[in-house]
This record gives sequence, C-alpha cells and structure tokens, in this order.
Amino acid sequence: MGIMRIGHIDLNVLNIEESRSYYENIIGLTVTREDEDGTLYFKCWDEWDKYSLVLRPSDEATFNRVAYKVKDDLDLDELKVKIENYGIPTHFLKAGVVANCGRVLSFKLPSGHEFQLYAHKDFIGKDTGDTNPAPWPFSGKGIKAHWIDHALLMCQGPESVMEVTKFFMDIFDFTLTEQVCVGPNGSLQAATWLTCSTTPHDIAFVAGPEVGMHHFAFFLDGWNDILRAADVMGMHNVKIDVTPQRHGITRGETIYFFDPSGHRLETFAGLGYLAQPDMPVITWTEDELWRGIFYHTGVENGAFTTAYTLNAYK
Repeated sequence: MGIMRIGHIDLNVLNIEESRSYYENIIGLTVTREDEDGTLYFKCWDEWDKYSLVLRPSDEATFNRVAYKVKDDLDLDELKVKIENYGIPTHFLKAGVVANCGRVLSFKLPSGHEFQLYAHKDFIGKDTGDTNPAPWPFSGKGIKAHWIDHALLMCQGPESVMEVTKFFMDIFDFTLTEQVCVGPNGSLQAATWLTCSTTPHDIAFVAGPEVGMHHFAFFLDGWNDILRAADVMGMHNVKIDVTPQRHGITRGETIYFFDPSGHRLETFAGLGYLAQPDMPVITWTEDELWRGIFYHTGVENGAFTTAYTLNAYK
C-alpha cells in the first residue's frame, strides 16, 4: 500500500491561450484534453498517464490542488481510515469527476492545501512507445521536459511545516531526507524534503506567511540539458528567477523561472543521491540556509522565499 508518485498539478492561469503556447512550445508538453470551459490538460513526453498538468482559465493565478497516485484502488479505502483517524475529514469523488480518473480521495492537508489521491488515470503511453523505444523522441519542441518531478508547497510558519511533515511520515510512510532547522537549538523545522521513492524528494514544504505553492519541477537528464533549457528560455524571453545553479539541498542542478501567469517553475536535473528509508536525515542549519538553496553562491535572495503562488481556497 502507498503513494507511488506525483500525479498532477492543478492551477489557475490568467490567459489560457498564452499558457498553451508557453507550455507547448517552451516546456515541450502536449495537450491531451481540452474542456468546453477552456481547461487544458498536458503531459510530458516521458510520462504515460493521460496528463500531469491542469491549467484552468481564471482572473487569478492561484494554486488549486495537487494529486498523487497510489498503487491500488483498495489503498484509497485504507488511507481514508488512516487520514480520518488522524482527525482530517475526507470525501470520495466518483470516477470521472476528476477528468479521466477513477474515484478520488479528496481532503485538506494539515497545512491547508487541497490534496487528492487516486489509483487510476487513463493511459496514453510515452511518446517513444514501449517496444524497441528510442532514448528520446526525435520530434518535439522546446525544453522537452521528461516529467513533473515534485512540488514544493508553502505553509504558514514552521509549526505548520512540522505538522504536515509528521502527517506525511505517519500516514503515507514518506521518508524525511533533508530539513532546515531554525530557532532555539534548531528546534523548529522551517523546511522539509520527503520522498516515497528513491529520489531526494517527491514533495517538500517550507514556511512562509501564507499557504500556497512555491514551485513545481520538470525533470531533465543532466547539466547539459539544464544549459540547453536556459538557452531555450533566453530565446523566448522567459523571466528567469535563478540562472543555472546547483542546490546544496538534494544536490539537484536547477533553473527557476516563471510562466506567463507568474507561477514559479523549475527544471531539475540529476539523481542528486539515492534516497533510502535508513539514510540519515541531512540537516541544514539556519546560518547555512542559503548555501543549501544555492550552493555555488550561498547568497540570500529574499524574493525566492517571498514570491509564490497563493492557494485558491482560503
């Protein structure tokens, strides 16, 4: 039983046609569904389920929800009991209510984010197929992102980070890989990185003034792909937040940038390290926080922690 991976990110955007062009031509995604209200569904070339990104036309650019995929439909029943025993109400959405998905378990995390779990989503397959596949699709546009790798969510203060971290470890059996500890004797977790697989993180949480989404990340192979992605962004005048860098935290190779609605995105490359349940938790202290975030410079960038997408549901 348990969560396998991130399933999809659901956002509101300001201009749906501008967003379509951006995610198709710059990120390299494919539209796999379009609803009558203008909502668009996208997948990356190396993903096999119907979609991983949902964009909804709106007057506000906000974060709606994130969904993760579990191994089996029966897992949803067991997780419903565990979550409700924890004190959080849940409800099931019937198959089809969430596009192309089976029944979905929906609830709010202790941090206030809307969270969904599902076991089934319609299958499309990778763009390279699964019989004698090429290593990458010859056709395609832009950065050619492989898949959506993780999300980093903003919580109201360290206490909220600590509570939602405990929830993920106790209820979903996630492993804590890294943390930033602040306050007296480092007694408060200001940020945490958790995994349900062997990657450094499948989800992360960081303290801030309001609930929202800091970023979500597209996976690339390595450093050369990061540099090529930066070239693509430069060719299209994409607003870049942080030019190619290495994280101390997770060891990932990275660029941070914004979509047309102001949602922060990341290209994240490299394994980082092999995460295992018995790996000692890596701790970053308050005085080395910025070295952990931007390893090459170690220089504070205030806007990096204060600018993010707010929650749609207060």
